[in-house]
Amino acid sequence: MKKVYANATEALDGVLSDGMMIAAGGFGLCGIPELLLEAIKESGAQDLTFASNNAGVDDFGIGILLQTKQVKKMISSYVGENAEFMRQYLAGELELEFNPQGTLAERMRAGGAGIPGFYTKTGVGTVIAEGKEHKDFNGETYIMEEGIFADLAIVKAWKADDTGNLIFRKTARNFNVPAATCGKVCIAEVEEIVPRGSLDPDQIHLPGIYVNRIIQGDHEKRIEQRTTRKKEEA
Repeated sequence: MKKVYANATEALDGVLSDGMMIAAGGFGLCGIPELLLEAIKESGAQDLTFASNNAGVDDFGIGILLQTKQVKKMISSYVGENAEFMRQYLAGELELEFNPQGTLAERMRAGGAGIPGFYTKTGVGTVIAEGKEHKDFNGETYIMEEGIFADLAIVKAWKADDTGNLIFRKTARNFNVPAATCGKVCIAEVEEIVPRGSLDPDQIHLPGIYVNRIIQGDHEKRIEQRTTRKKEEA
């Protein structure tokens, strides 16, 4: 089975369509599948739902799809740093389903494991719990959350071999692993594709069985908030 494609547009061919739910990796501006997001923008696909920790910033990450009004709904934890996100939500142009960060990660992981729902204490007694099933275990109240089963997963990794085994670099691992597992189809963009057999099996973060297509490309490494120390006077 051929998994390596020439570019993001080719990798999305035949799997991207209007109205899809897409699980996307990334945390802030770290580990964002930027090449695939740009190709989705260029495709013109509409009415998309994204399950992602956040929406990037106005001109990077999912933010570029908000600018073109291609996103119908976001399932997210953190939506700061994005003025257009805020404007669309407050104007009623964008649906938003807030999730506690750990709950969102577990919803993706559960979907990848074929688990339709699970109970958690997180969110009990808050607006997060409204409309959800409550159940007591050993005297403690829990709410039920549903696993996320996405039509497509897009992730960004550091290295891959041609069978799709992936290694993520440091914090770029973040939501990429659970997002990758919960998609019916998973496309990974990577910085480097290495020969088969050159990756240490004990260092692989995501087995190739979860990955359907791979592209290699050049990536921009942005810093979301740069904080520096003032130069001390001599």
